[in-house]
Amino acid sequence: MEAGRPGSPARRPVPTGRKSRHAGHSRPPHRVPRRAVAAALLCGGLLAVGGGLMLLTGPAAHPGISPGPVAHPAKPPAGVIVAPPGPVTGATVPRPVYLSIPAIDVHTRLIRLGLTAQGTLQVPASTSVAGWYTASPRPGQVGSAIIAGHIDSYTGPGVFFRLRLLRPGDRVYVRHTNGTLAVFRVYAERTYAKDRFPTVKVYGPAPDPELRLITCGGTFDPATGSYLSNVVVYAAQIR
Repeated sequence: MEAGRPGSPARRPVPTGRKSRHAGHSRPPHRVPRRAVAAALLCGGLLAVGGGLMLLTGPAAHPGISPGPVAHPAKPPAGVIVAPPGPVTGATVPRPVYLSIPAIDVHTRLIRLGLTAQGTLQVPASTSVAGWYTASPRPGQVGSAIIAGHIDSYTGPGVFFRLRLLRPGDRVYVRHTNGTLAVFRVYAERTYAKDRFPTVKVYGPAPDPELRLITCGGTFDPATGSYLSNVVVYAAQIR
């Protein structure tokens, strides 16, 4: 499903302080009708990857916004289906298994994200965990490692609900299977309309180990059942 053009900006509540709530602990401030979001996992659709492109799409209940009636799809709507990039080879860094971002109170195991039969990137089945795309570099390996997570669902905030609040200087920690820790420093946070997504900037080659944390954001469009933008946090390894 192609993302629609952004409509008039919709303000959403920004949590105060640095403390967050994880999905399932409590409901958002405004209850969203179940009918409106029967399939509403953040970007509950699929991630499309092509030439380094990944767009998060699909329905998600935006806290504070009542999207109105939305059809009940048999499965989450898919993103644009294109050929994925080839897997990274020659990995010498152990597989990542845990992510910690103290500034926004994120502490989660990392699952592995592969591709669906349609050639799109999987998203975590749960809103409470994040996932590393296995065809991208491992965090700590040269290149742009990709970690994706949900922003919310009708049950409450997801693991990356506060991702947009990260600022330059904040630390991101990734633990590997052998217990080693890769430490990254955030240097930018951006929100991009999906129809103007800077593919090369986000997924292009990097000369050093970098990290891209991605979720949905911006305005929720009830007509398409998806957010109109992606939030991308850029971080570089410091040790």
